[in-house]
Amino acid sequence: MPNDFNQQVIEEFRANGGRVGGFFEGARLLLLTTVGARSGVPHTTPLGYLPDGDRVLVIASAGGAPHHPAWFHNLVANPRVKVESGAFTHEARAVVLEGAERDRAFARAAEADPGWAGYQAKTSRVIPVVALEPVPGPPNPNAKSWGAALKLIHDAFRRELALIRKEIAGSGPGLGAQLRVNCLTVCRGLHHHHTGEDAGMFPFLAGRRPELTPVLDRLRREHEKIAALLAELQEVVSTDGADPLRVLSDVERLTDELESHLAYEEEELIPILDAPAP
Repeated sequence: MPNDFNQQVIEEFRANGGRVGGFFEGARLLLLTTVGARSGVPHTTPLGYLPDGDRVLVIASAGGAPHHPAWFHNLVANPRVKVESGAFTHEARAVVLEGAERDRAFARAAEADPGWAGYQAKTSRVIPVVALEPVPGPPNPNAKSWGAALKLIHDAFRRELALIRKEIAGSGPGLGAQLRVNCLTVCRGLHHHHTGEDAGMFPFLAGRRPELTPVLDRLRREHEKIAALLAELQEVVSTDGADPLRVLSDVERLTDELESHLAYEEEELIPILDAPAP
């Protein structure tokens, strides 16, 4: 893709919390910044990605071109990269998958989107799959305030669940391997987010704003309800021969409960988080 096209996507991505239109509308998208193998200059590229637990996968397809894309050569030379999602920016280590691990990951991708197989059919090179593994350390919120950061995180979960619902509805009679991973990854992410709130943000707010106790108690109870729905979804998704209709029903129940919870949390906590310090 031309650099001017990439720059337009990058600017739209950063201005809208990871949401873009046009070619990438409705896709899972990140911004990958690599260091030029020859120049040493940072280069940022918008890329589609696949969820994969605590890491994400990107595929160096270059649309089936005969040569690997420049960003792939860069990260082979300099595996330390920067990853931007809608909510956070974090450092990551790029690991090129090899052998059977690469083949399994690419097969999952091609099953979920036959376009990947089409790119592989166009070229004689083996299209690389790269895992972006987060480097330990706190990520930087892509927001100007704590309240804005909370909204970005919530919106990222909303978008992912909407994508999963769409993918399940179009999955046919079986639940594909990548779709299972997508479901399990969002379950893990929600668990980590709520665990972090229970252990960090809620005690912090309770210590400074005792009047929030009823609100925080309600949010904790809702976390427990959502945790039960997450456990049910994980069990169903992990079952051999999982029925997509049953999975879709569980995802919709989770989405309804979560949306009510997120809306209440935003209404009650964002004004507090963004209030001027006394």
